Amino acid sequence: MEIEQQIAKDLLDIKAVTLSPDEPFQWVSGIKAPIYTDNRLTIGYPEIRLHITSGLARLIMQKYPTVSAIGGVVTAGIPHAASVADRLGLPLCYVRSQPKDHGKGKQVEGYLDKNAKVVLIDDLISTGGSVLKAAEALQKEGFEVLGVAAIFTYELPAGSDNFKKAGLPLVTLTNYSALIEQAERSNILTSDEKEDLLTWRKDPWGWR
Repeated sequence: MEIEQQIAKDLLDIKAVTLSPDEPFQWVSGIKAPIYTDNRLTIGYPEIRLHITSGLARLIMQKYPTVSAIGGVVTAGIPHAASVADRLGLPLCYVRSQPKDHGKGKQVEGYLDKNAKVVLIDDLISTGGSVLKAAEALQKEGFEVLGVAAIFTYELPAGSDNFKKAGLPLVTLTNYSALIEQAERSNILTSDEKEDLLTWRKDPWGWR
């Protein structure tokens, strides 16, 4: 099984992803969504952690071969970033959502060489807001950010636009389209529900 399908199956198997087109979830942004994702669950499953670590490590070396450091986005990106940094033998840092309000007021934690070329890891991409803010924090401190690697993306148009505006590439292990296909193959979704879910991704604000 290819990594895209394997990770999609993993997320569905442990219910890190819940699909509910008939009773949508309310996101903080105000969007009503037929999907809810909690990839923090993955750290409790050693075999799935291994799939994610090995998959991200391969993907990063393929897409960002000059990488010299790994960064984790608070909080869900940190455990995966740590595992990938260990696998690749690279330095690790993590980026707070905002600078500390005490001590030295740091936002980037850990030590990186001033010439570090960083790949940021996050668990989930919707519009990309949090990880792109983390990238900005690293850039302000003089580090080069090569791009972002994540477990899963909703493939929302706003997310694609935001990464383009930031001038940063994004690579993911799996995505919304692959997950929906896997859910249909596993008889979690009917064909009508599948079409409804694909319609949501195209226009999440206007859906229903």
